[in-house]
Amino acid sequence: MAKVLITDKINDLAVKIVARVAQVDNLPTMDEDKLCEIIGEYDALLVRSQTKVTAKIIEAGKNLKIIGRAGVGVDNIDVNAATQKGIIVVNSPDGNTHAAAEHTIAMMMAMSRNIPLADASVKKGLWERSKFTGVEVYNKTLGVIGLGKIGAHVANVALALGMKVVVFDPYASREMVEKMGATYVEHLDDFWGLFDYLTIHTPKTKETTGLINVNTLNRMKKGARIINCARGGIIDEAALAKALESGQISQCAIDVYEDEKNVDKSPLINFDKQVVLTPHLGASTDEAQINVALDVANQVVDVLSGRNATSAINIPALKPQKLEAVKEYMGLAENIAKIASELSTGAIKSLDVQVGGKLVDLDISPLEIAILKGIMSANMDSVNYVNAPIIAKERGIEVKTSKINDNENAISVKIATADKETFVKGALIAKSIKRITQINNYCSSIEPKEHMLLVPHINKPNMVAKVAGVLGSDNVNISGMQVAQSIDDSNKSIMIISVDSQVEQSTLDKIAQTDGVDGAKCISLDA
Repeated sequence: MAKVLITDKINDLAVKIVARVAQVDNLPTMDEDKLCEIIGEYDALLVRSQTKVTAKIIEAGKNLKIIGRAGVGVDNIDVNAATQKGIIVVNSPDGNTHAAAEHTIAMMMAMSRNIPLADASVKKGLWERSKFTGVEVYNKTLGVIGLGKIGAHVANVALALGMKVVVFDPYASREMVEKMGATYVEHLDDFWGLFDYLTIHTPKTKETTGLINVNTLNRMKKGARIINCARGGIIDEAALAKALESGQISQCAIDVYEDEKNVDKSPLINFDKQVVLTPHLGASTDEAQINVALDVANQVVDVLSGRNATSAINIPALKPQKLEAVKEYMGLAENIAKIASELSTGAIKSLDVQVGGKLVDLDISPLEIAILKGIMSANMDSVNYVNAPIIAKERGIEVKTSKINDNENAISVKIATADKETFVKGALIAKSIKRITQINNYCSSIEPKEHMLLVPHINKPNMVAKVAGVLGSDNVNISGMQVAQSIDDSNKSIMIISVDSQVEQSTLDKIAQTDGVDGAKCISLDA
């Protein structure tokens, strides 16, 4: 009989579910050395956030088949070490959907009706009705950034409250948005002036960090109200504080912060009537805590019973017999897809993939999953090989694949949006060396790296020196570079620069303002 170890406090219902197929030992949280002593006899490990599942523990877990995290984040688990050992890591990404959505609505209402201050006033024995006159949400417009499961639930509740809803989500289709009764906004530039309330439901990525800033705040309707129960850092808190002081923004309700360990230093805590603050309570309900435990427990039962997990974080969820033939191409497929996705703008209308060489005779379905993961992860976090196809399907994205007679073992991805088409091609050289061989109309041969800077420019002397000078002055080290000329316009070239770290937006802006340069884009890969 399989053995399962639970080392953090998890709901008893989860223990009962796992006990149907395994012997369960429910022990207190323990340190690395103690866990290493006993983990070797267990087939599965269930944790919350307290236990740190390190590479040393994973190495000692010689019988481990699955590690379950009762919650969303897996920062306390060394996923790479688990993957190398062939151990499935699962989480519960949807267990707090309703809790987070309901908290968003509660924050919007509490802010609109001044409930926290009114409550404090009455408890002081005061009766200040006129002081706490609020506003109605009925017939107001709610702007929703990010129409995932939480954002969609918030939008549906808002519509039921009589609100109008406008949506921006580059991965949501117009049909999906309009079917729910909301208005679809294709371009973010057109979004900012449309709403009275704004709620954010996106992950924190390099694209969304600081999304709400001085510029975007000033483009909103004067007197708009903002709710953020998603991720800290999406809002520039200093900029929001200034907008509150000037009256550009009337109120805000915030559950997540730029620095939650030092929230006392946030400029938002200095406001009284205008601001409602809570300590990251989005998932803090009895039901949500039960849901995540039950979700992970059921996945452990499935894996121990020979079935697939539904929310696997890592690649062992793919069937080994399909993966084996194309496994060396998985990283290349994901890389070129992520580059194409980051270079494209707007909602995806079509996604076309071509393969050549020996790939023509193979089952390339794992590569299609890797491509979808690359596409989705460009603008979302918590995307893995299991949920990428599901997320893509929800957004109406399908992979159209064709095989061509070509001696080159290559993969190409073409993304078409309403704005433009973006084409990226890559190949394996000498069986295992990854190369990006084409980006739009530029032919290249560069190894994908963790941080890559793309700089289109006019083909004239001194361009490389100008860009290198900006990078050097901002302390960005160049580890590799290639300049490629356009296939159809000899006056245009592109620099493809490998750098040692993520390039700050301020540096990208300086490069973009350089005479002869036509923009600059930094792309981060799991190279």
